[in-house]
Amino acid sequence: MSKRLVGAIAAVMLVSGCSGAEPTGFGGSSGGENAVRFVQQPWADLVVETEIAMQVLNKLGYTATTQEVAVPLAAEALATGRADAYLGNWWPSQQAVFTEHLDSGAVKVAGTVLEGTEYAPAVPGYVAEQLGVRSLADLDQHADAFERKIYGIEPGAPGNETISQAIAQDAYGLGDWELVASSTEAMLAEVSRRAAAGEAIVFLGWSPHWMTSEFNLHFLDDPQSVWPGAGQVRSLIRSELETADPNLVRFISQISVDTATASDFIRAVDKDGKPAETVAQEWMQAHPDRIEAWLQGVTSVNGEPAAQVVLSKAGG
Repeated sequence: MSKRLVGAIAAVMLVSGCSGAEPTGFGGSSGGENAVRFVQQPWADLVVETEIAMQVLNKLGYTATTQEVAVPLAAEALATGRADAYLGNWWPSQQAVFTEHLDSGAVKVAGTVLEGTEYAPAVPGYVAEQLGVRSLADLDQHADAFERKIYGIEPGAPGNETISQAIAQDAYGLGDWELVASSTEAMLAEVSRRAAAGEAIVFLGWSPHWMTSEFNLHFLDDPQSVWPGAGQVRSLIRSELETADPNLVRFISQISVDTATASDFIRAVDKDGKPAETVAQEWMQAHPDRIEAWLQGVTSVNGEPAAQVVLSKAGG
């Protein structure tokens, strides 16, 4: 890992605890009896999905917490047993970060959270139409319009790293371009500003997300196969968890949402300004059938049927 990437990871590492417990930190090996330590990034759908999982687990007698960290640090935490689960493994876009740990068996795939994702550099629809930019190969001939900048998200994110590598390798003639890394919120604010002015911008886009409809997004073709893309979001666990708590692993493996639900979560948090905790509670109350499906064959820490325990406390 490069010094630049290590520095980026350290710069964006934020620690936060949710759902009724203080964060356990990455210093301990287990976090205590019935503790469940999630890791996440500040992506609204992931934050809500993790919040739902934590609220469910707390009702079942677990003590669930989460930490917000860069993707590479999440991988390291799972691999070294300092975190238990991660619901945001975009695949294959995170392949470079997680393959080593998956191949060694230190980290395992528990299940698939979401199918049918897209993740690639993109332009608003008006840019695609006005400039004819539909491929990464089209960018450099309009370099001045784009100010030779590609806007990314949080430092350390695999998508940013792929863009940086493409620039370093002068792929598509982008060698004199610049990656502008900031945050998801800052990137989308810049897109909104430029869209309002009808200005050109290329940025790291993904779906599901409200940006796809808001900006009539066009994901850029990649004829040189520089970009790994994405097809699904998976749940990951530290390998020892399979033996330590198969009941917990069963629950994590059954967590799944569709693209419409994920988009709703993102819009509720990012556009409507609702707290993730509130979005999670409202969704659980409105979708007991989905919670019941997630809890098929799962029990509380006391051995009670999980669905019965959680749904009886759905309003609490």
